[in-house]
Amino acid sequence: MAHFPVMSAEVLSYLAIRSESRIADMTAGLGGHSKQIAALLDSGVLVMNDRDGESLAEAVENTREFAAKIRPTQGVFSTFPERFREMGIGQLDGLLVDLGVSMKQLTEPERGFSFRHDGPLDMRMSRDSEQDLTAADVVNTFSEKEIADILYEYGEEWRSRAIARAVVRARPIHTTRQLAQLAGQGAASRDTKVSPATKTFMALRLYVNREMDELKALLEALPGLMAVGSRVVALSFMSTEDRILKQKFQEFQRAGLAKILTKHVVKPSDEELRRNPASRSAKLRAIEWQAAT
Repeated sequence: MAHFPVMSAEVLSYLAIRSESRIADMTAGLGGHSKQIAALLDSGVLVMNDRDGESLAEAVENTREFAAKIRPTQGVFSTFPERFREMGIGQLDGLLVDLGVSMKQLTEPERGFSFRHDGPLDMRMSRDSEQDLTAADVVNTFSEKEIADILYEYGEEWRSRAIARAVVRARPIHTTRQLAQLAGQGAASRDTKVSPATKTFMALRLYVNREMDELKALLEALPGLMAVGSRVVALSFMSTEDRILKQKFQEFQRAGLAKILTKHVVKPSDEELRRNPASRSAKLRAIEWQAAT
């Protein structure tokens, strides 16, 4: 399956990479963005991070021609500052965070991320860590109210109570197909491009992996990571994530720490949408860091 790094031209433009830049790709995925960034470096270095060891291993393989410029590291956002300091690189000139799920995770049924493939309800971003909670644990052991709250808060699912009620009544639920069918019951079919299970799966993925907490931890760590004049570029795919980014970037600007480069959110071009329909929900925001720390 072809892999297209989302909004690659816009990402590279906003990062404003120089040959000597020190860049961090916080979500390497399969290495699409990382490969394009590394190709622009000479004496610079790319720190290639991902919490998913399986995806990171594939990203390392896909970028092996630039191995001399790349420092791979595995872990969640909240542990990155410590791991980065141990590398002795200094501060960053650019940081990219792509909050989408990698193609590897979506296309492997055993990962449980996609309702298009039947598989176990897992949804853990990293299966080789101490991360124990799975989506199956949530839908089979949490109360009806807890499940409804997760779907509403993390997925902005207005049918959260009805779905939670159906889930509890149907327990035990072990597969993605079972959950997708329950989430789709009674849903309006006006938008045939988006499955009625989409928000339910997004919400569970965000909750299981504590993605909102990890994103907030990364944003809080930026003052200690970024050099003056550096760029931060963020790609989000859900309004909940985009809202966090927008508010924090505005907060940085009010405090004189950064300048917002994207007055309005940047979306994929018509050409990209034709080539890669999966990018349709992508939103890009960027800031330039302006304060020394």
